[in-house]
Amino acid sequence: MCSQESWLRECHFQPQNQECAELSWEEEFAPCSAPVQQFPDTESHIHYAQLGTDVTLQCGSVDRDAAVTWTANSTDLDASHLNGSRLVLRNVDLSHSGQYSCYEGSSWHLKYRVNLKVGTPPKEPALMCRSNNYPSGFYCSWHMPIPTYIPDTFNITVMHDSKEIVCDMDVSLKNRCYIRYLHLFSSKKYKVTLTVTNALGSSSTSISFDEFAIVKPDPPENVVAKPIPNNARRLLVTWQYPSSWPDPDSFPLKFFLRYRPLIIDQWQHVELSDGTTHIITDAYAGKEYIIQVAAKDNEIGTWSDWSVAVHATPWTEEPKHLTTEAQGAETTTASTSAFVVPTTTSIGNSEEQGSNGAIALSWVASLLLVAFSIHFI
Repeated sequence: MCSQESWLRECHFQPQNQECAELSWEEEFAPCSAPVQQFPDTESHIHYAQLGTDVTLQCGSVDRDAAVTWTANSTDLDASHLNGSRLVLRNVDLSHSGQYSCYEGSSWHLKYRVNLKVGTPPKEPALMCRSNNYPSGFYCSWHMPIPTYIPDTFNITVMHDSKEIVCDMDVSLKNRCYIRYLHLFSSKKYKVTLTVTNALGSSSTSISFDEFAIVKPDPPENVVAKPIPNNARRLLVTWQYPSSWPDPDSFPLKFFLRYRPLIIDQWQHVELSDGTTHIITDAYAGKEYIIQVAAKDNEIGTWSDWSVAVHATPWTEEPKHLTTEAQGAETTTASTSAFVVPTTTSIGNSEEQGSNGAIALSWVASLLLVAFSIHFI
């Protein structure tokens, strides 16, 4: 080993050294002015491993007993993970995913590089099909109930009356495709099969259905509820057909309205065969209501999801306020009626009343004295 190589190797283990920090990648891994070893992209490998298994990575064509150093995401790995020149990882989990590199012991030449991706084989995918724009067609969508953590590929096949139908992939949603009806009102069932595959395995699922069974409109749009003037128990509710429903004239929808005051959990329901308006006539006066609407084809399919909830409160009469003039008149009247003029008494009359009282008292005393005298005679 030349002196430059020894110093560079020391820098590899002491990167905090200022002189080492100024080294370029080429200088660090090209000791003694040796040319940097370039590896074509074909020598960069990908290795998939199942979660919870043991993984053994070989250092390319290096002898099994050769002295090597392994790094994971540019961090040196302890020699306890080595079996000769091989790297052994036990019970791998998602944290083991990353780039692993193997360097020849003394020269520190890169001999092998591999990207380890830890994941799981796919479980059975969830698949559903629905027609929200009948009679134009329907769509199928899918998702993985349990993530695999590695890339998955999906293959979908749609069959009708022993014929395969093209399913056009959605440009924005990778897990959805669209199918156009070839024959309306067909009694033949559709069969859709979805297969998911990744580097660790594959799984598939199939569903069969009638044309009418998957018809489900989108919820009504632009639902509005507002009070009706001078009606304390009524609310006017209006809405529009879902914009995705292509032909309301040929395929009309019926609607289902539910409403309740916020203070009560129980809903009231009204089914409407046509029209896009309804008047609630039994609302509680002054109570705020929550209202939603659903839609369904008149004859086939199932009800849509509920629309976005709207809130409204029935009309209430504004309290009447007294005018300024009326308030002034009322105040004046109240003040006048409350004021009582006291009775005036002259001084002369007061003295006369006192004299009359004294005479009456003297007369009563005389009568009592006469009566007492007669009693003892």
